[in-house]
Amino acid sequence: MTVKHRPILAPPVAYTKGFLRFAFGGGIVMNQQQKEKIIKMRQDGFSYSRISTALDISENTVKSFCRRNNLGSSNKEFFFQRDGILCRQCRTPLIQTPGVKQKRFCSDKCRMAWWNDHPEAVNRKAIYTFTCPICGRDFESYGNKKRKYCSRACYGRSKAVRHE
Repeated sequence: MTVKHRPILAPPVAYTKGFLRFAFGGGIVMNQQQKEKIIKMRQDGFSYSRISTALDISENTVKSFCRRNNLGSSNKEFFFQRDGILCRQCRTPLIQTPGVKQKRFCSDKCRMAWWNDHPEAVNRKAIYTFTCPICGRDFESYGNKKRKYCSRACYGRSKAVRHE
């Protein structure tokens, strides 16, 4: 049994934009002038889509270039620092994003440290009060309204076989 192979096509004679993408690993090569224009426009507060339209470059190319060169957060419209809003734990000034819930902490480390130091500040709404059927003691349960026993010991006593 012979296997038929398809013939390998030769590359086109005229190099097209698509072939250049293939040859250079999938990306478009920008010249230095375009890069400088992107930096200038981004510092002036232009969006990715506006820059890509003005320079006739893909929006994703502009985004990638800006991310690689730390130009992503330089847009003055998107981030701002409000006077008096500091991290609750370390008192570092916080940068807020409009349209998003305001930050109270600068990092997860500060957030967890603050809540561990201030357990009384936790707003506990689901506290239920019960009486244990085994020992008769009143107890509170947080978040479980079906709880019956005050402890594992009382639960164990309730399951013990009684010999009369």
